[in-house]
Parts: sequence; structure tokens; C-alpha cells
Amino acid sequence: MNQARKKVLYLITKATRGGAQRYVYDLATNLPDDFEPVVAYGQRGALVDRLGSAHIETREIPSLGRDIALVSDIASLFRILACIRDVRPAVVHLNSSKAAALGALAARLCGVRHIVFTAHGWPFGEKRNILARMFIWNISWLTALLSHRVICVSEYDLRLAQRMPLISGKAIRIYNGVRPSVFGSGAIIRSAFPGEVHITGTIGELTRNKNQIALVEQAHKNPDMRVAIVGEGEDRAMLERRIREYSLQDRVKLFGYMPAEEVLKGFDVFALPSLKEGLPYVLLEAKQAGLPIVANRVGGVGEIVDANDMHEFSLEQMVEKTVALYR
Repeated sequence: MNQARKKVLYLITKATRGGAQRYVYDLATNLPDDFEPVVAYGQRGALVDRLGSAHIETREIPSLGRDIALVSDIASLFRILACIRDVRPAVVHLNSSKAAALGALAARLCGVRHIVFTAHGWPFGEKRNILARMFIWNISWLTALLSHRVICVSEYDLRLAQRMPLISGKAIRIYNGVRPSVFGSGAIIRSAFPGEVHITGTIGELTRNKNQIALVEQAHKNPDMRVAIVGEGEDRAMLERRIREYSLQDRVKLFGYMPAEEVLKGFDVFALPSLKEGLPYVLLEAKQAGLPIVANRVGGVGEIVDANDMHEFSLEQMVEKTVALYR
């Protein structure tokens, strides 16, 4: 019976926490019985442990990193080629820019008949110099060109894909989806601040794109503002320094990683100051929680904020439409 199952190889650069990682986990753990998922990754993290608990096979590609490095990228390409030849997948589903670019080339060289690429927010939308953006645009275009289908997680990203030569006919919009959430009380957030204060909260990886520093700066200018920042990431030390510099330790607090369901009800307002987004899961959850939302309208943010019918953002819809591409 297992021999008849079609293998789907998911490839992702970082197996940590984040939107792309959640996307891979949700698809891999909800495939129909006639598919068998395998997840290959570069940087090891929480996703590997979660997949292991779900009894899903994983493959490590140690040389696969986020930054461009010629020698390690060539090594990664050969490792991905070896992985594909060993797994022999019917479908290769690419996620995150570096893994997708190398994976699309490797899958083509191996003759994989179904190559699916999900653009979790086009990377050339990040604030970089013009030469870097042109280079990244070309890599993104080549990845899409080598793929058979391109999933865009928002109408915004779909419109960008449709402007790319030879890509429009293979691009499709499939929203990220979530199940109905059961929310905790948020007491861990409330207990960190004086009673009856108004708390602005945000959740996300602490990175430049997520732009949590904007909330710190806003609190510095507004003495009545309390901010709860949930998440971990490379910007933590910078945020801690700025909080100390402004003497905001009592009004701006970093809580580290915690599941959104446990903390959202501790916020009075959910803020998303991101500079770049695809279609943020946490915003779907904040909307489910009934919170007022203040957000930068980047990527698909406005499509969530303005939506009256959330049915299209369900996990079932996401899986059903994606599996249809595999077939």
C-alpha cells in the first residue's frame, strides 16, 4: 500500500518557526492518504521536532543557508539533487527563496513532473538597494519559470506574478488557512502590566521586516502606551538596547516565543507594523480573536483586514486547493 502513495517533497531553507514553516507543517500533516510527505530543510529548528512528533520523515541539507554563498550554494544544489534522487517524489513543493531557487533547478534536472513553488511574499519587495532588488527579482522569476505551478498567498502577490514574463498562466492565488482557534485568557500578558492599562500587542519573529522597533519608538513618544512584543529572532538584542536607552522597561516588554492562542486575548489592540508580508497567519488569528487591528497594508494584509467572509482563509480550503495542483 505504501508503494502506491505519491511522495511529496517539501523543501524549505529554515526549519524554525514562522509563516512558511507553519505552512509546510500544515500541508504535510493534512495530506490525503494517497500522498506521503517528506520535508527537506537547511537550518534545523522547531519545525523538525514538530514533524517528528507527527511521524513525518525529514531530511537535513546542512549547507543550505539563507544568505548567498557560492561554494555552499553549489554544495546545497548537489545535496538537493541527491535528496530528490533518493526520495523520488512525484511532487516537489518549494518554499522560501534560497531553497526554492536551488530546488527548482535540481527538480528540473531530475525530471520531476510536478514542481510547485509557493511565494510567501515576493522577496524583491524588501527594502534593499536597486541592484539587490533587481538580482532578487531575476532569481524569483527564474524560480517561477522553472516551476510548473506558482502559488501566491495573496491577490497582491498574484498581481506581481502576473507581470512577470511567461509566469501569468502558471500562477494561482491560494490563501493561507487556519482552523478555528481556542484562545486562552492571555493572563501571562495582563499580569506583566498594571491593571486596567491599554495594551498594544504584536506577535512575530523579531526581524527587520517585522519592524517591531516601530512600536518601541511609538511608545517612546507616547507615555501612555504599553506594548507587548511576543516572539524571538535576530533583532532581540537591538530591541532590548533601545528599550533600555529609552527607559521603557516598565511599558514595553519582550515575552519571547509563545503560541498566539495563549496571548492574543491579553491584548487590547493587535498591531502589525511589518514592512513586508505575504499573508500573515497571526493576523488571521487576531481577526478570529475579535481584536481591533492596526497594521501596515503590505502584501496581503489588507485582504485579511477587509474580508467579511473568512471561509477562504480556512485550512481545509488551503489543503484542498493545493492538493488539486499535486494531482
